Amino acid sequence: MAELISVIVTTYNREDALAAVLRSLGRQTDPDFEVIVADDGSGPATAALVEASKAAIGHRVEHVWHEDKGFRAGEIRNRAVLAARGDYIVFLDGDCIVRPDFVAIHRRLAEQGCFVTGNRILLSRDLTAQVLRDGLTPETWGCATWLGKRLGGGVNRLSALLKLPLGPLRRLRRKQWQGARSANLAIWRGDLLKVDGYDADYSGWGKEDSDIIVRLLRAGIARKDGSFATGVIHLWHAEADRSALPENDRKLGLILEGDSVRAKHGLSALRVQPAANNAAGT
Repeated sequence: MAELISVIVTTYNREDALAAVLRSLGRQTDPDFEVIVADDGSGPATAALVEASKAAIGHRVEHVWHEDKGFRAGEIRNRAVLAARGDYIVFLDGDCIVRPDFVAIHRRLAEQGCFVTGNRILLSRDLTAQVLRDGLTPETWGCATWLGKRLGGGVNRLSALLKLPLGPLRRLRRKQWQGARSANLAIWRGDLLKVDGYDADYSGWGKEDSDIIVRLLRAGIARKDGSFATGVIHLWHAEADRSALPENDRKLGLILEGDSVRAKHGLSALRVQPAANNAAGT
């Protein structure tokens, strides 16, 4: 079982959503975790928000930042891993609100030799705006409220919020890379080191999370399904710039055709840079 869990929250210039995510992390029933905000080049407002959130969360919270040079989610996640102290890493997107048992369930599902892929529900544009504008707390909503939101078109599905004891069924996709995303993904630190983390060779939106899943499977780490257990609440956002997707698809295709386990530009290519931490906009 994991001891300290490091929750790495990836963000870029979206303080309203990040504030809601950090608030939800402050409600966790499991006390043994830390939060590392992996900031892909946001302005000073994000650093100020993280600093202001530390007391409310009540656990170690660190802000890891690098200069804005376009979408570099893989690299900033690697930098956050270097700053993290936990042996078990849960990656979470900065627009995904978590329920109070999120860390506790990931701890329960943690198993040596496995990584855990979670799922999500998607809020509509209108409901997202209402949640952020009015300070609503969907992480605390009960079944009746969620059913009302579903009937009103505010959410795409409810299944991801259900809790089911799937047991061995969680291994049905143990060798499948498709469909896994870093928005809700847990990996042992030792396994991240084995594959050298995310590959920063991917720039622009898309496929860096598929790449690391393929390499984890190739390294003998099995996929464990966190569906019907770890579901997160994904706030609406406009579609990301996908102009880099064809090139990233090409890179992923080369990985699928080859036998690489370690990232081309991974954790080992980085040095810890203390000056970059808590230094957004400087």
